[in-house]
Amino acid sequence: MSMGSLSDERLRILFLDGGRHLLADEVLQSGTLAQLAIYPRTIFRRALELNAAGLILVHNHPSGDHRPSVEDIEATRKLEMIGRSLNVEIIDHIVVTSTHCHHVISNDTLAGTPIPSASFTLRSPGGPARIDHGDIALANAKAAMRRRLLRQQLIGAPELFGDPAWEMLIDLFVHECERKRLSISALCVTSSIPMSSALRLAQRLCDAGITRRVPDPIDGRRTFIRLDPIIAHRMRAYFEAGAE
Repeated sequence: MSMGSLSDERLRILFLDGGRHLLADEVLQSGTLAQLAIYPRTIFRRALELNAAGLILVHNHPSGDHRPSVEDIEATRKLEMIGRSLNVEIIDHIVVTSTHCHHVISNDTLAGTPIPSASFTLRSPGGPARIDHGDIALANAKAAMRRRLLRQQLIGAPELFGDPAWEMLIDLFVHECERKRLSISALCVTSSIPMSSALRLAQRLCDAGITRRVPDPIDGRRTFIRLDPIIAHRMRAYFEAGAE
């Protein structure tokens, strides 16, 4: 089945070297019938791993409308800005359907287009955009985490850009929204401080009643950690109000 005929949105990336020879062709992310959230950190981390000099983005519109949405154009411009700082060129962004395609960059769609917000969402024109509050809170929490990781990757010096306790709480919140358990050791990897300091900070969060330890009933050597229910409720309200 061709990419344009798929029933859900997917983002495919062609990684090219300085001579524009193909290094890799990978599908990095997938979404729903109407929209696809993209993760710049994942894209550019892979580009740096491959030592790619340029990227061609391809994503499909299951709706059959090959015209790029405002979100498509906005996301392309954002990725171009990030790419310039990393010396990775966004060569083109192609929207495909089962019968047509549109070159977002080659057709100069970006020129003079107003950008109303800072979303990193690709959406088919006319597709349903309604999501419930739980989804909004989770999406905003993920966006906050991505921006914190991205700023460290782009600027370096993570010791100057980290807020370890808040990073831990966001990570816990995201995992709980996705109904995933998180061990203390895995949580400590999230923070921008050494493991020994992160373990002490995790203990302080428990001592303050912000988080709770939960023994693993299967493996006695492992302990999970979760947010106190009151704190989880407050964080949901916080992220429902918007991303950072």
